Amino acid sequence: MATAAVDLELERAEPGVLPPGPRLPALVQFLHLGFRPIAFLEECDRRYGTPFTLRVPARPPLVMFSDPEAIREIFTGDPELLRAGEANNLLEPMLGQHSLLLLDGPRHLRERRLMLPPFHGERMQAYGRVMREIADRSIDAWPVGRPFPIHERMQAITLDVILRTVFGLDEGDVLDHLRERLRRLMAFVSGTLGVLLLMPWLQRDLGPFTPGGRFVRLAREIDDLLFAEIARRRADGVAGRDDILSMLIAARDEDGQPMSDQELRDEMVTLLLAGHETTATSLAWAFHRLLGRPDVLGKLRAELRAVAGDGPLEPEHVGRLEYLDAVVKETARLSPVIPQVSRRLQAPTRIGGCDLPAGVVASPCIYLTHRRPDLWPSPALFDPDRFVGARPNPYAFFPFGGGVRRCLGAAFATYEMKIVLAEVLSRVELRAAPGYTVRTVRRTVTLAPSGGMPVVVERVAPAQPG
Repeated sequence: MATAAVDLELERAEPGVLPPGPRLPALVQFLHLGFRPIAFLEECDRRYGTPFTLRVPARPPLVMFSDPEAIREIFTGDPELLRAGEANNLLEPMLGQHSLLLLDGPRHLRERRLMLPPFHGERMQAYGRVMREIADRSIDAWPVGRPFPIHERMQAITLDVILRTVFGLDEGDVLDHLRERLRRLMAFVSGTLGVLLLMPWLQRDLGPFTPGGRFVRLAREIDDLLFAEIARRRADGVAGRDDILSMLIAARDEDGQPMSDQELRDEMVTLLLAGHETTATSLAWAFHRLLGRPDVLGKLRAELRAVAGDGPLEPEHVGRLEYLDAVVKETARLSPVIPQVSRRLQAPTRIGGCDLPAGVVASPCIYLTHRRPDLWPSPALFDPDRFVGARPNPYAFFPFGGGVRRCLGAAFATYEMKIVLAEVLSRVELRAAPGYTVRTVRRTVTLAPSGGMPVVVERVAPAQPG
């Protein structure tokens, strides 16, 4: 695969219907996006400015925007004309056709209303105690004095948080089997071959040794467990249970109809795959950024001590941690785990002064927008102070997307990041592993630090009771 040093010969496209973009074959553009995403996006941005057009096999042209006014037009436009679900349909083999990420129109509205109550802000404190308990249990097992990949430990924490909060599972065979199969699935999806699952023809089951075939077989094992748990929960009843699956089983739409087993399965898979991997990756990036700025790390630890004192950090403390909030936001600005969000146009539409034909995909590029020097002075600098006391423009800072399609779990993910970061930094002295140089690598749809972000723990303090 080409490296960033290779001249891509990105020639300006002939004037035409779409904004300019690279003349490389669609397959080559896909490989660049898959294996060197940041360098390729930055090269295109330097060459063409905003917007520019990318092409990948078997998909409509992708028009990338990093101008806040154009992004405002996309996020506030008619969702019937700018369809996010249709733009995400390449994820259907992974998530299922009923996933909230793949729905548009009335079906999307119905599903979102059904799923909203479990993610309401008032439930965060109850979730927070579970998050802290799981983080403490993981920290107790961290090795001292030798490197280990902190990304993997964050994945283990966020997976157990999802299994506890979504399924209400804390122990037993169902939990063990589900955890083991999900880890195998995520290891495959996050590996080198996982990127190939974004190619439509490689999503097909062509045998157990093909990318699509391996995924289908792993997913089928998980489906068997999920459908069995849904059936058991329906049979036993959900009265008195407060996990998300039980709340969704009990939920009814405006016509009094419940979610079907298949709808429940697809939303559970969406939460399991998207909900824990994105947060774990954001946490890994946060540790990378903090360990590179001892001054920021010291300031954050001082805030944690000032708020929690000698006792444990309680969930109710989180709202008072202004600098922690700024650290989480600055991590999301500098290292967004999703590079862009997308809408497919249903009719000719003018966006950012460009007349675009029906069928193309308009994509607000999170990564490029978050790095614009006219929006963010010294954009490559990790500087949480830029968010202290500030209210960012939602069209210049949108790590969770925007408009009616803003991520339903944004508050949950942000809260979890704060709880886990606070618990680790209150108990653990750690540093980056010697000789480590970070690269951004694509793990199917997320952008992660290479090598699992290895760290060395120097000291672990006992967990505070509480």
